[in-house]
Amino acid sequence: MAKNIKQSSWKTIILELIETILESLNKRKRTWHQHVVPFEDDWAVRREGNKRITSKHRKQSTAINKAKIIAKRKKADVIIHRADGTIRERINYD
Repeated sequence: MAKNIKQSSWKTIILELIETILESLNKRKRTWHQHVVPFEDDWAVRREGNKRITSKHRKQSTAINKAKIIAKRKKADVIIHRADGTIRERINYD
């Protein structure tokens, strides 16, 4: 009898642990917000959280248009930065 209680408690603990891990994985969703940022002497579109740029453009307006296309498709935001890096505007496409 004691052996069955031990086995069921271990099963319960393992199941609870697995559920907790799966719940924590589901909460961290990938963000698709697109940032228009200064890059070298030009402008770039970069997905939030990425180090690499998505695309590079000579003009900020071209980079904004590209970011808008991606954000509309992914239902995300476009965050436009000034040349000094501060945020100028945020456009939502939810």
